Amino acid sequence: MTRLHTAAGAALLALLAAAGPAAAQPVEDELVLITPVAKTLTDPALAEFARYAKERWNVTLRASALAAGTPVAYGRIVEWKGRPEADIFWGGESALFDKLAEQKLLAKLDLPKDVVAAVPASIGKPKPIALKDPNDFWIGTVLEPYGLVYHPRLLERLGVPPPKDWDDLLHPKLKGNVAQCAPTRSSSSHATYEVILQRDGDDKGWSWLKRLAGNTGIFTARSRDVPSVVAKGEFAAGFAVPSYMAFEDRLAGFDIKFVAPKTAWITPEPIAVLAGSKHPKAARAFIEFLLSERGQRVAMERGVFPITPKYRVQGKPGSTAEMAVEFTGGVRSYFDVEVNNIYDDDLAQKRYEQVNEKFRKEIETVSGDLKK
Repeated sequence: MTRLHTAAGAALLALLAAAGPAAAQPVEDELVLITPVAKTLTDPALAEFARYAKERWNVTLRASALAAGTPVAYGRIVEWKGRPEADIFWGGESALFDKLAEQKLLAKLDLPKDVVAAVPASIGKPKPIALKDPNDFWIGTVLEPYGLVYHPRLLERLGVPPPKDWDDLLHPKLKGNVAQCAPTRSSSSHATYEVILQRDGDDKGWSWLKRLAGNTGIFTARSRDVPSVVAKGEFAAGFAVPSYMAFEDRLAGFDIKFVAPKTAWITPEPIAVLAGSKHPKAARAFIEFLLSERGQRVAMERGVFPITPKYRVQGKPGSTAEMAVEFTGGVRSYFDVEVNNIYDDDLAQKRYEQVNEKFRKEIETVSGDLKK
């Protein structure tokens, strides 16, 4: 009998050894994101999560991010065909996440019910913006308005009042002083161009975009470059720029401000676990962490807004959080203000490539003629 017990024990130990440390480990020791979200948010979020993993599970986590614009990131995930080189896709338009789910390239989130329930289904009227996927393949992480940045002193020298809405960029004194990024390179730009097209209708909307091109002095390679050139005073205003990117320039001491027009598209910066992820436990733990108060605080200090009504951007006088509130016009939560959304995501996705191609042919490649 003793020999039988000894043999059984040895067999059990052998099975545990074969399963490896991952079987007993609550999360893996590595995590890789692919994301269009700026390093100014991803770096501190990953660093804080690594500290959290050490505190909670005593796991030394190696975390990194592959930076890629949303269309590029989406294309890579499709090319990986279920054998991804990253664990998480974070940021961009939610419709692209729906497309990935349809191709079975996303895994179910399986987050705790209370975590999911804390995120409302949608925000905004007359067209509600979905904040989470009813099929459980993605969930929003923060609220991020796509709006305008401007250089106050340069505008004053030009004799142009600070912009409040999209139409203010068509001021004749801004000719050659607007910076923007083409929709082929940025999903945030694409979403904002769609706001104009859907607000005005196709004919009037395309005429508006051509007039804007007449005022445009540069088409940047990335949407991140727009606030950079505005902050340096090279251009007076920028179009379709996520605020946390611009906020980094404000923190660096540049004279730059942000405003969200009344019809600004607000993204929930969706996040999802890629099907075939090598580190699925760490991926889900990171998402749960982002939605916790600790994770939301990291984001709010970078100039973005909480995804749940229970948190507000709040800090001590002079803190980074309070600077973010001042930078974004006094908003502490988008659940406290009226969100006027006219952007139809389904319509935008149905004509995504057509809009990009028309913009390339009729605006980007002939921008010199439009300026004349």
